[in-house]
Amino acid sequence: MKQKLITEVMQQMLPYLDNAQLKQLRQVMAQTVFHYDVTSVEVKPEEDNGNDLVAMFIAAKRIEGCSEKTLKYYQTTIDAMVTTLGKNVQHILTEDLRTYLTEYQSRNQSSRVTIDNIRRILSSFFSWLEDEDYIIKSPVRRIHKVKTASSIKETYSDEDLEKMRDNCEELRDLAIIDMLASTGMRVGEMVLLNRDDINFSERECVVFGKGDKERIVYFDARAKLHLQEYLASRKDENPALFVTLRAPHERIQIGGIEHRLREMGRRLNIPKVHPHKFRRTLATMAIDKGMPIEQLQRLLGHQRIDTTLQYAMVKQSNVKTAHRKYIG
Repeated sequence: MKQKLITEVMQQMLPYLDNAQLKQLRQVMAQTVFHYDVTSVEVKPEEDNGNDLVAMFIAAKRIEGCSEKTLKYYQTTIDAMVTTLGKNVQHILTEDLRTYLTEYQSRNQSSRVTIDNIRRILSSFFSWLEDEDYIIKSPVRRIHKVKTASSIKETYSDEDLEKMRDNCEELRDLAIIDMLASTGMRVGEMVLLNRDDINFSERECVVFGKGDKERIVYFDARAKLHLQEYLASRKDENPALFVTLRAPHERIQIGGIEHRLREMGRRLNIPKVHPHKFRRTLATMAIDKGMPIEQLQRLLGHQRIDTTLQYAMVKQSNVKTAHRKYIG
């Protein structure tokens, strides 16, 4: 019976240990069981509690304040991994995940950024399992951050912004462009704003960012004038700050703004016109004009300053000027 026990354990550990480790395991087991009487006991098969663990992880993240959009992304990413591997999450190994990420990238032609996002989510999940003592060690520990190419993101030039302003056919579109350009808010934050949220005397408004965190953003005098003109022209009673052009004038959605800007860019021959580019443009301009990075971080609503630095691409001409000023 003792020999049978040793053999069964060795067979089950074959996929996980090399020959030297298996030899050592056999010796340790032989020495250990020598002093014991071994009897056969019926053991019930281990239940697969993977779905329960994923649900508990999502619940923990919800308590931490993650948005529903983020939670849905977490759920979808982890579920896809579990379904593809077909293993209990407590038995998943580092090599399983490396193979999964490699095959996922090949199958979907995904960018390195996408693969690293998946790696980060899986790392968060397995680290939580480790912290909660469901596993001994996270299998993602030995999977390092995926190196991504550092590319300078495009921003709008002053000419681009003026061209868009001059060619707006609707007061609403002009107000939208000015609000995005002067506040640097996310388009998802802007569509949630109501008329009553705007403080015209202080030229500011409170927005709800990621994780339902409040922050104050500020707009310039031009945005104030155009926003007041737009609101004065409206005949509807909708409390939303921006509404659709056609009746029944419902609150405009993110997709509606993206479509409108894309059409404008195509008409004016301005490449890659989208809401997020206004945010990046403001960040770059603020850094170029000497705004402290900590203040810009607060203005943009970033938790980590590294995220702010990714938005703020310092222009090469300013680097040259600074070199001449401080060094040359």
